[in-house]
Amino acid sequence: MAELILHHYDTSPFSEKVRVFLGMKGLDWRSVIIPVIAPKPDLTPLTGGYRRTPVLQAGADVYIDSQLILAEIERRHPEPKLVRSGMDWVVNLWADRPFFQATVPVIFGAIGEHVPAAFIKDREQLSGRPFDVAAMKAAAGPMRGQWRAMASWVEKGLEGAGGEWLGGGAPRLADAAAYMNFWFLGSTLPEVARTLIAGYDRLPAWLDRIAALSHGRRTELAAADALDLARAAEPDPALAHDPHDPLGLTPGDPVWAMADDYGRDRVSGVLVAANAERLTLRREDPRVGVVHVHFPRAGYLAARG
Repeated sequence: MAELILHHYDTSPFSEKVRVFLGMKGLDWRSVIIPVIAPKPDLTPLTGGYRRTPVLQAGADVYIDSQLILAEIERRHPEPKLVRSGMDWVVNLWADRPFFQATVPVIFGAIGEHVPAAFIKDREQLSGRPFDVAAMKAAAGPMRGQWRAMASWVEKGLEGAGGEWLGGGAPRLADAAAYMNFWFLGSTLPEVARTLIAGYDRLPAWLDRIAALSHGRRTELAAADALDLARAAEPDPALAHDPHDPLGLTPGDPVWAMADDYGRDRVSGVLVAANAERLTLRREDPRVGVVHVHFPRAGYLAARG
């Protein structure tokens, strides 16, 4: 089985979610550090232009978005089982979207004036909206109330599970997903994070337990070497295609895919397969040869063209 290569940077919250999941699995993995902002010349040959973080590579297979990265790690390494039900994916989507959207203004409302201009320009290009520090500063106070409310759901989830984890007696995907925004706020504004969980009995110990899991066994890999590994490999056989695909996509069709929220860079290729959970495109690039790029269906758009 091809080794897992995570293209990421250390301060990325979505990467931290994946790193924690790898730690829960106790896996070996290779780390390729990518730039925080564009250009990302050693990533886009693999992805076809997609530049969000993180990206997972396994030989000549490339997995887009932390949602699908977690699913693929679970598929390749099913023990210990960390996805117990569809509710794990509901928690993951909530953490990626509403909870993250509350975390961002709380953080950047406080530090936005000190953020480099290049970062602001990059995030404006990525989101298609102004990086409005004044607006985030104005929203930071009200969003702290929303943030604490969402943190209370995790507190209640721990209480309802009757154990140390959201699933009860053992960690699971929901724990890694929910942890992401606590880590992001806590690593950037630790005093604010402590204030926003004050009075919650279970959250502090839960956060400590997740931090103690570590990130598995990480070894560094040069970006050029990761590209060489892709070029030397062949993509894995595709998963089964759903003949009832609601968009009528058929293997062999020219298809593009992109995120539906931000970072809406279209990636084009030839459809290999599509099902309810993922869509796979065949692409070719001079630096990596033939690769299969895999996208989740939830949160992504696709069409012929």
